[in-house]
Amino acid sequence: MAEYQNIFTRVQVTAPIYSGTDIGSDASNRTGATENYWLGKIGDAQLGPIYLGPTGVLSILFGFIAIEIIGLNMLASVNWDPVQFIRQLFWLALEPPPPEYGLSIPPLHDGGWWLMAGFFLTASILLWWVRTYNLARKNGMGTHIAWAFAGAIWLYLVLGFIRPVLMGSWSEAVPFGIFPHLDWTAAFSIRYGNLFYNPFHMLSIAFLYGSTLLFAMHGATILATSRYGGDREIDQITYRGTASERAGLFWRWTMGFNATMESIHRWGLWFAVLTVITGGIGILLTGTVVDNWYLWGVKHGIAPAYPALEAMPLQDPLTTGAGQ
Repeated sequence: MAEYQNIFTRVQVTAPIYSGTDIGSDASNRTGATENYWLGKIGDAQLGPIYLGPTGVLSILFGFIAIEIIGLNMLASVNWDPVQFIRQLFWLALEPPPPEYGLSIPPLHDGGWWLMAGFFLTASILLWWVRTYNLARKNGMGTHIAWAFAGAIWLYLVLGFIRPVLMGSWSEAVPFGIFPHLDWTAAFSIRYGNLFYNPFHMLSIAFLYGSTLLFAMHGATILATSRYGGDREIDQITYRGTASERAGLFWRWTMGFNATMESIHRWGLWFAVLTVITGGIGILLTGTVVDNWYLWGVKHGIAPAYPALEAMPLQDPLTTGAGQ
C-alpha cells in the first residue's frame, strides 16, 4: 500500500478536449484548450478553454493600467535604471498623498498617481467579481465563490478606501509596494498601541491558522482515501462509500471531529472568509473608534498594566552590587 502515496498523479488519463457545459451564445467566446503533462502531475492536464467575456477583458485591461502606473512610478524613482529597478524592487513604493491633501485630488507627482492606480485596480477587482458571479450563474452553480471573493474585497476596500474616507485623509491608506506595505503594517500597529490587542485581529489570526489547518487536513484526507475513490467527493456526498466512511471514522477516532464530505467544505469556507471579514472590522475600528489598542486591552483585562516610569526610581548599580 505504501506505493500509493499519491502526492503526484501516478496515472494520467488522456481523453478528447472537453469544452465545458453549454452556457448559451457566450460559449463561442471560449478560446484555446490543450493538455500539459506537468500540469497533469498536480491536477487536471487540460488547460483551457479560457472564457473572459466583456467584464473579464475590462478587468484585465484596468488591472494592466494599474500595474503600469505603479511600475513606471517605481522605475522613475530609481531614475529609469532597469538594473536598480530589479535590485530594489522589493523596497520600491508608490506612496499615497501626504496628510495635507486630506481627501482632495492631489497633483500626480504628490500622490495623484497612487489615487489613479487605486481607481483602476479597484475597478479591475470589482469587474472580476462581476465576472465570477455571472459565470457561476451561467453554469448553474451557487454563487458561493463570488461571495467568498467579496470577503477579500471587503478587507482590500477597508485598507485603501473605506477607512481613509472615515479618517478624512488618503494618507491613511496602504502604499503600493512589497516591503513598504509591510513597513506600513508595522508602523500602523505601533501608532495605534499594538494591533495584537485588537480582538478582531485575534479572531482573524485564529481563523487564518484554523483555515490552513482545515484545508491541509481535508486535502490530506482526500489524498489518503483516493484509492477508494475519495477524490470523487460529489459522488461520496450522495452515495456513501468506502472512502467517505473510512475518512469519517478516521477523524472521529482520532479527534472526535465529526466532519462529512460535505460539511468540511462549509468549515473551510467560513474559516477562510471570516479571516478577512474580522480582519477588516479590526482595521476599520482602528483610529476611528479605538485610538490605542494597548490601553483598550488594559481597560478590558486583556493586556497587563505596567507601572508608571516615575514610580520606578533609578538605582545606582554600584550600590546594589550589580556593577561589581
